[in-house]
Amino acid sequence: MPSKPPYPPQGAPIGGLPTVGVDVPISAVFIVLFIGAAVGHMTILQLNRKKGHKFIMSGLMFGFCMARLVTMIMRIVWACYPTNIRVGIAAMIFTTAGVLLLFLINLIFAQRILRAAHPHFGWHKALSRVFLVLYILILVMLIAVITATVQSFYTLNANSHRVDRDIQLTASTYLMVISFLPIPMVILGLIVPRKTRVEKFGTGRWRTKVRILLITTVLLCLGAAFRCGTAWKAPRPRNNPAWYHAKWCFYFFNFVLEVIVIYLYILVRVDRRFHVPNGSKGPGDYSGKNNDHEEEDKPSSPTSTGHSETRILSEEEVFDDKFPSSDRKSKDVEEGDYCTCDD
Repeated sequence: MPSKPPYPPQGAPIGGLPTVGVDVPISAVFIVLFIGAAVGHMTILQLNRKKGHKFIMSGLMFGFCMARLVTMIMRIVWACYPTNIRVGIAAMIFTTAGVLLLFLINLIFAQRILRAAHPHFGWHKALSRVFLVLYILILVMLIAVITATVQSFYTLNANSHRVDRDIQLTASTYLMVISFLPIPMVILGLIVPRKTRVEKFGTGRWRTKVRILLITTVLLCLGAAFRCGTAWKAPRPRNNPAWYHAKWCFYFFNFVLEVIVIYLYILVRVDRRFHVPNGSKGPGDYSGKNNDHEEEDKPSSPTSTGHSETRILSEEEVFDDKFPSSDRKSKDVEEGDYCTCDD
């Protein structure tokens, strides 16, 4: 034990202490994968920006990839300098912090699906404030877990270690709940009877959006549940680690699952599927119905005489949604393609 802080951890860490022979090549592979994902999301972000297509989540995904690059670099540095405790602290903090961006993205996607399925409930001020509190608490938990982690390396006081562990357990449990929350949100949004039609947003079929969100949520929740479950286990001595302290557990439940999710976001083009009109503030904004009503109130242009707009049902409306019986005969349109035909 060194005479001054920071002090090395006494318990067995998940993944063990990194080594040059094992952790450096594995981390190098993940660096390549995260660089590829960062390039993909930044390319999508810039192409959309030039088209006036605003999708902030592409920037968040790029930020996540950059955070994971730093995580892998710090892991390599720690393997090369295993006695440098400050490097180990930084590596642990980046490992914990990066995935929060993916939790936030999925929570935003779930909120959009809920608002589209139940506009009047999803846009209610009380529910919006609940989501705001959830977002703020994510930041609070991040700050708390970083503070507790750093402090645990700079004190030998048993009571301080107990408080730090309680904070880490609270933050880990909350983040696991946040990672799981999109699943009940989507399920409730689908099984609760609707009073209006689904407000379509973005491109692609409604059921595909739901499947994408559920798949990515299950993957992220699996990693969060593993981290939370192992955190609640009693600490093991460094010379007697459990099976979940193995390196394959560390890399699989942290980075393999994240790589699958981040590349899935690219392949299915979530920037198109989960895009909503800029300035959406209430029911009808996702589908553009409010804009349609505004255009109907305006006088017709003199140059538009001699032509009429004939609506063609979109593929989603033909094959996808089941509307309430009271809405079946409604002629209101929520989303579709239009063609201009001669009278």
